[in-house]
Amino acid sequence: MHKHPQHRLLRWRTGAAALAATLAASALLAVPAAQANEPSDPPAVQQMPAPAPGFPLPTQHTQQAFDPASDFTSKWTRADARQIMAQSDSTVAPGANSMSPDVTMPEIPQDFPAMNDDVWVWDTWSLTDENANQISYKGWDVIFSLVADRHAGYGFDQRHWNARIGYFFRKTNADPAKDKWNYGGHLFLDNTSIGNTEWSGSTRLMQGNHVNVFYTATTFYDVAERNAGGGGIAPDAVIAKALGNIHADQNGVTFDGFQHTKLLEPDGKMYQTKAQNAGFAFRDPYTFVDPAHPGKTYMVFEGNTAAKRGDYQCKAEDLGYRPGEPHAESVTDVQNSGAYFQTANVGLAVADNKDLTKWSFLPPILSGNCVNDQTERPQIFIQNENGKNKYYLFTISHQFTYAAGMRGPDGVYGFVGDGIRSDYQPMNNSGLALGSPTDLNLPSESPEAPTPNQNGRQFQAYSHYVQPGGLVQSFIDNVNGVRGGSLSPTVKINFRNGVSQVDRNFGRNGLGPFGYLPTNVRVGGEGLYK
Repeated sequence: MHKHPQHRLLRWRTGAAALAATLAASALLAVPAAQANEPSDPPAVQQMPAPAPGFPLPTQHTQQAFDPASDFTSKWTRADARQIMAQSDSTVAPGANSMSPDVTMPEIPQDFPAMNDDVWVWDTWSLTDENANQISYKGWDVIFSLVADRHAGYGFDQRHWNARIGYFFRKTNADPAKDKWNYGGHLFLDNTSIGNTEWSGSTRLMQGNHVNVFYTATTFYDVAERNAGGGGIAPDAVIAKALGNIHADQNGVTFDGFQHTKLLEPDGKMYQTKAQNAGFAFRDPYTFVDPAHPGKTYMVFEGNTAAKRGDYQCKAEDLGYRPGEPHAESVTDVQNSGAYFQTANVGLAVADNKDLTKWSFLPPILSGNCVNDQTERPQIFIQNENGKNKYYLFTISHQFTYAAGMRGPDGVYGFVGDGIRSDYQPMNNSGLALGSPTDLNLPSESPEAPTPNQNGRQFQAYSHYVQPGGLVQSFIDNVNGVRGGSLSPTVKINFRNGVSQVDRNFGRNGLGPFGYLPTNVRVGGEGLYK
């Protein structure tokens, strides 16, 4: 099994060729069917942060596993999320980074390169198998991204309702520090997908040359109006898949033959519908198999707790304070703050047939009610620790989607337990695993209009995707006022026992190559490896 070159991914200098050779020689050894992801390296310290004076203790979580079909839903509580501020430095100068370097992404240079001159690129994922191994197909690495036309006349922030899934490929033995990804175009033919816009998902290589693309099918009814600066009709959203074929030769990679199937739409009982909330979230399907439940395929996705918007009542278990906690909030005060508008959850579904065309909802595995309103692009990362599989649930969220009284950066949030459905322990006690540099002492903002008082890189990267070995890929949004639309430098987080640490010995001061998504399993023969 491949381990990424740890603690020394180049230090770049003149070692780019050496890195390429290392990857070609050692990183692409055939891997048997995995029972867990390729693990990350352990952090230097594996103890949870100590309690901070003046803040409540986090909720006690057992990490205990439950049957995936049971009705237990773990809670990311306000007591947990307040640990983010407890671990933030209140004495930094305005606009500095107030968080620990252990959970802060290194600063991206302002003169970052464009990944492609014709399309903006954001949410990105790899060609994988059911165990989240990243697949090299016949000597080509393949990734999938949401893309939008840079030259169509609309702006970067209008990309969401013009999004299509595009794909990129490059030779597996390419030098990731200098060889660009080749853009293959839109994955699906025009007007063939379900809906008029394609949002994030995941792509699995099936038997032979078949691929299943799980994606969010969104339908906007006012695209032209939105592109002109107006709009406001809520879109429809369903989870869909497309079964097609991948082909590769000496010239590159192509796809064809896609047949689209609608899989799931929210039920209004566990997962909020458009009728209940025009701003509902139902997206980002990620499928996988669980070694603890052979023969079953599961899906995690982003959802919201079912209820008419504004009807949710914050509960004591959403707050999660220990009995007698002197720094606890009252349920009444939290409810009166309007925190009930934030009802994020991570949903779970199970496939009912081997073709993966029929699925059934299961109860959410995590809720952030009265804490946050978005738990986007969830992933399950299974890592063996001391002879036992530990299940890491990673998700991403924005600072501006937190509930009243809560504060946190754009970035990766993680939770660890003993199974898919667990009493998840938030990583680092707070949930925060990797954030963009942010001064949490200042009010939250959005990337479209940040104030000049904040850290100029508070929105530098988003839509993080955790890869085997703890590598983390994201896209560039706003670096000190320069808007992005390209893939960020890959970073590396080391994590064990629910504690994470940014590896600043990786790459150059913690930043690896831009758009580095290395494969660890080869499929389809020698191809271009020779």
